[in-house]
Amino acid sequence: MKGTPTLAAVKAPAALTRSAGALAGRRHLGLIAALALLALVGLLTQPDNFATSSNAVSVLALASTIGVITVGMTFVIIGGGIDLSVGAVMALASVWATTLATQSYGPVVMAVCAVLVGTGAGAVSGLLVAYGRMVPFIATLAMMVAASGLAQRLSDRRTQLVKPENDAIVALSTTRWLGLPILVYVFAAVVAAGWVLLNRTTFGRRTYAVGGNPEAARLAGIDVRRHTLYLYALSGFCCGVAALLIMARTTTGSSTHGNLYELDAIAAVIIGGTLLTGGRGTIIGSILGLLIFTVITNLFILNGLNTSDQLVAKGLIIVVAVLLQRRGLPGTT
Repeated sequence: MKGTPTLAAVKAPAALTRSAGALAGRRHLGLIAALALLALVGLLTQPDNFATSSNAVSVLALASTIGVITVGMTFVIIGGGIDLSVGAVMALASVWATTLATQSYGPVVMAVCAVLVGTGAGAVSGLLVAYGRMVPFIATLAMMVAASGLAQRLSDRRTQLVKPENDAIVALSTTRWLGLPILVYVFAAVVAAGWVLLNRTTFGRRTYAVGGNPEAARLAGIDVRRHTLYLYALSGFCCGVAALLIMARTTTGSSTHGNLYELDAIAAVIIGGTLLTGGRGTIIGSILGLLIFTVITNLFILNGLNTSDQLVAKGLIIVVAVLLQRRGLPGTT
């Protein structure tokens, strides 16, 4: 008799995991269907422009920068937090990496600088949230304002050009392998690394545990505060990589880079099925959500529609996604 409850207790987590996996699979199929529908709209409205290799490359290049940020945002939100500073941190990293002092050391130092600045800013946000016990919304909002101000001060509100001798940075956008810019491969590598980290490592399992129930995670021996710090540092690292990509695409560093990127990244994560309350989500879902938003942007541009209408459409999509999430939560109707 005593063995029966123990057996049930052992089987329960496995059953929940299978159920969550099946739910994620259905959600991914729904997102793929939405992408297919958008592609059909593109073929019907712009048959000569949408289904071209150059347009496909443009969509992927546009998705790459925000996509890298989205990977970091997925980890933070699954872990029960949120990061409003990603756009400003990316801008700060791009400015710091393109100052005359930094550029004098060459493209490798520029790349390292961008990554270190992004990681450092993310770690500061993590310290405020984890050890300062600040609400993530407030801590990252403060970082967003501070990073934006520092970027403006460093650049004197001017756009900083990448010097010709540092064209190795620009080559990430101009050099193509198999028809695709290198930055698309960088994006794919970050997505692949993020998927492995989330799904095949202890770090990923701890992320789900901390986001799902921090107290239970603490009782299970997880250092919740340290793990939270790592999550925000990871988000900052992704901002640094994204800064490198946007420097390659625009050949500049600017305090205006990353405007509203935090909203696009959060929206992509929500569309992808990640719960804002934490504990559930997938990298694949977030990337599919990002592609949906990117294709919508592309369709608006090709059809010459107003940018403000595009923002309204994105807002409506976010509202619908959140409402669908609530319907799928236990105890809601």
